[in-house]
Amino acid sequence: MKKLDKLILRAFAGPFLLTFAVVEFIFLTQYMLKYMDDLVGKDLGLGVIGQLLFYFAVMLVPIALPLAVLLSSLMTYGTLGEHHELTAIKTAGISLTRILRPVMLVSAMLAGGAFWYNNVVVPKANLEAFSLLWDVRQQKLALDIREGVFYNGIPGFTIKVNQKMGENGDLLKGVMIYDHTQSRGGSTIILADSGRMFTRFGGQYLGLELFRGRTYVEQPSAENRSGASFIRQNFDRNLITFSLASFGLDRTKKELFNTNKMMLDLSQLTHFTDSLHNRLFLERRLLIPQLNPYYTYLRLDTTGHMAIQRVENWQVPAAKLKPVSLNVTQQAANRARNVHSFLGTSAERLTNLNKETANYRIETYRKYTQSAAILLMFLIGAPLGAIIKKGGIGIPILVSIVFFIVYYVLSIMGEKYGREMVMPVGIGMWMSAAVLLPIGLFFLYQARHDSGIMDVNWSRFVPQWLRWPLRGYKKAV
Repeated sequence: MKKLDKLILRAFAGPFLLTFAVVEFIFLTQYMLKYMDDLVGKDLGLGVIGQLLFYFAVMLVPIALPLAVLLSSLMTYGTLGEHHELTAIKTAGISLTRILRPVMLVSAMLAGGAFWYNNVVVPKANLEAFSLLWDVRQQKLALDIREGVFYNGIPGFTIKVNQKMGENGDLLKGVMIYDHTQSRGGSTIILADSGRMFTRFGGQYLGLELFRGRTYVEQPSAENRSGASFIRQNFDRNLITFSLASFGLDRTKKELFNTNKMMLDLSQLTHFTDSLHNRLFLERRLLIPQLNPYYTYLRLDTTGHMAIQRVENWQVPAAKLKPVSLNVTQQAANRARNVHSFLGTSAERLTNLNKETANYRIETYRKYTQSAAILLMFLIGAPLGAIIKKGGIGIPILVSIVFFIVYYVLSIMGEKYGREMVMPVGIGMWMSAAVLLPIGLFFLYQARHDSGIMDVNWSRFVPQWLRWPLRGYKKAV
């Protein structure tokens, strides 16, 4: 490796690692805020939160890489230009493409690694993350008994506390408990003047020690349903234990999630897409045979019996038509409504199936487009840095954010248009690259000719055989 390559790669490595860490942190924070309502108040513990953070961070790597490459390449060549190192290298007779080559090779390797990462690692991270997130969403909120509010978070019981005291709120005043465990409504009621709340057996059970209270139990009579006995029992101290098993995090089998499109690699996506295409083709082919029974009519055959016949090119002169009766009109209207209902249901089913096929194709194209975005961002960032000759974190960050927002908005629009079948999925997914690629090539052209962004010599884009007539026309004018 030549000294020039080492110089440029050392200048690129630091900004790239820093910007990648910052971008990953920003995206991870935004992603966690999206699911914050599902995490707060459930006492998940650091282990579960740490797993979610790790899996989400792994998922966001392909999204963070393009922005990190854009920002770091812009900062690298902007700093070289600001310190006149880029001018010195060009003075030595080295072209700009040769100066860009080290970072371009690194970007190409990052793009190849991102493709493998997107195909192998991301589906597994999606499976782990979203299966865990599903279980977290199904988990109940942590035990939260509030003053003056009936709490029914514990299965089979409803608890009300008038006042909570103590540093941790474990001392209670005015306790009321409805016992529904016998499936007879509120037939058992416990009232107490005061009580104490604590956990038992490593937090698996809740202990409620009640003082100076009464228990009311209504027992229906087996012989006389309208009659019932009523029992009242006083106590000075009563200890009740509630199971907190329903507040635990129960993990669902991951096999139930592994058919989702986000959990599949390219071979599996191709298999599912082909299956959906075959199903869609079969549904369309069977539509006409399924519609044929609606185009029939009843008529008397030669034996005098009613027979069902197919309506095809059967024509009757208007003069031979008999007057239409009300019964025939009603039958025709019913047939028309049945055909309309059948076609509406079939169209909706085919549309949903087509959208599902488009979703799988979108996931397939995403693995390619996110990898190609790394090269695209390098093609924009490196020449632009050589043009503006500004390093640091000021102008490069502003320019990078603008281009990344444009790329992100175009990607979202193309994905939506493909999903809604406004345009083909392939065109929609590559729309952002098709729009930004000419801009990157234009920046590269300007940087090679040491021109500013707005300093454009349009005659360079005119073919050689057209320049002489245009020059003669200008002189004549």
